[in-house]
Amino acid sequence: MLRRLAISAAVVLVVAGAAAVAIPLSLAHEKPVAICLSDPTTFPQAGIAGWEGEQLENAATIMQTASALGFGRDGQILGVMTAMGESSLRNIDYGDWETSGFTNPDGSRTTSIGLFQQQEWWGSAEQRMDPATAATLFYERLARVPDWHALEPSLAIHRVQINLDPMYYSRYGADATTVVDALSAAC
Repeated sequence: MLRRLAISAAVVLVVAGAAAVAIPLSLAHEKPVAICLSDPTTFPQAGIAGWEGEQLENAATIMQTASALGFGRDGQILGVMTAMGESSLRNIDYGDWETSGFTNPDGSRTTSIGLFQQQEWWGSAEQRMDPATAATLFYERLARVPDWHALEPSLAIHRVQINLDPMYYSRYGADATTVVDALSAAC
């Protein structure tokens, strides 16, 4: 059990069992650092909605790519939702075949890699493993979905990704929104 005891105006004592640590009061009440989308060093160490480190950096890349291509907040959320569902926001060099033995409808092995788990017909391995290029490939296809912004988010993503379950991405909506909004704050 942790207990905080103020022992003077300058020091806070944190007691955990038999151990105690003195923390200068100035550090115990430091203001949080502003988050800047373009500066990963400002991302919270504790993460956002359970996503942290490399995952937040990849979310930031997706968001910046979306903005550069003219997609606003809704498009950013869809991209982040997709990568959350496909790769847990990690740029992985393996996919469904290696992890689950899934095959394409024609029986061939899947070749999914990267943040969006894109197969070889999306682009070269280098393109699919580059987060900004993979996001560009995703957004180019999303832009071709008629009225994508009027669709339920998971259905819009499904039209691009062709997942077996059209509603699969719904479970990532709240987290993606939290991450996008937190990383979008003015720095």
